[in-house]
Amino acid sequence: MRKQVLALGGDGIGPEILEQGLRVARHLAARSGIDLSVEHGLLHGASWEAYGTFCTHDVLARARASDAVLIGAVGGPQWDGIQVPGGAECQDGLMYLRHHLQTYLGLRPARAWGPLLNRTPFRKGLADRADVLILREMCGGAMFATERGRRDVNGLRQGFDLTAYDEAEVARFAHGGFQLARKRRGRLVSCDKSNVMESYKLWREVVTEVARHYPDVAFENMFADNCAYQLMMRPHDFDVVIGCNQLGDVLSDLTAVYAGSLGMLPSACLSANPDGEPVFGLYESTAGSAPDIAGQGIANPIGTILSIGMMFTYSLGLPAAGKQVEEAVGEVLQSGVMTPDLGGAATSAAMTDAILERLAG
Repeated sequence: MRKQVLALGGDGIGPEILEQGLRVARHLAARSGIDLSVEHGLLHGASWEAYGTFCTHDVLARARASDAVLIGAVGGPQWDGIQVPGGAECQDGLMYLRHHLQTYLGLRPARAWGPLLNRTPFRKGLADRADVLILREMCGGAMFATERGRRDVNGLRQGFDLTAYDEAEVARFAHGGFQLARKRRGRLVSCDKSNVMESYKLWREVVTEVARHYPDVAFENMFADNCAYQLMMRPHDFDVVIGCNQLGDVLSDLTAVYAGSLGMLPSACLSANPDGEPVFGLYESTAGSAPDIAGQGIANPIGTILSIGMMFTYSLGLPAAGKQVEEAVGEVLQSGVMTPDLGGAATSAAMTDAILERLAG
């Protein structure tokens, strides 16, 4: 079985952690009987420096022709102020891919790891079994507002971004969330601000309508501020939490505290088939490009490696391989091998070596 993957290193530590992730991907592929073909390309800052655009048409075409796309990390202060013609998606290479590939299901899993509990702010026993999937809508809302800009109103500067969702966008996203909840522990919370905003009133109405198609999933609506509070106070009670682009962005970073480091967090942005089953996806760590440590070989590769596991689960149809990656990471952490962000001294390569050793065992 042949599978095509497009690898986009991006910026900062992106190429370094992607290199380590690809080592794991090739190992899993060989063991699973997959002929894994990997092509490389540039995205965001690296693409801007080479081509004067954050994502070329060629990269988009190659992404469309691939079974999955792996991304190291993108961004850096030197590109933050650049404005290019076009909508919001044209200002960011990753957003450009999400928009044109319609990978609207943003999976942001966060879980507690026993050896890292001392790096979290939680008292003993509160979050030691935390395992939450924040599902973020990735192709709409404020992040992709078509009505946005700056203007003067009564002599004062005003910035505006229209947050808008139509019922089709909300429904397809909600169906994906319930499908994922069915494969986990069968519980889903939808967070919104329907008490004050019209877009969220529609959001709540549509998600509640979709919920009727999934009587086997325990469903609850929550206001976003209360949801954030409860995620910290009783994390064991949550399974899947769905939210719009903006709220999902905030909640996914908040729940990162379960893991003890952003470098531990994988992510996927998936499209789905007509039945709501996730298929094609973009996979990356949520750690960011961390330009301050780029080139030092000390970045934590675990978020990327766990993202590789998610790629095997969702886009390559081998969930057992994804589970094996997670188990190997847990064993390595238990053995005391940790990168500097986790309080250890292991290099990126040494951490990956240790994970590969467990996978080969």
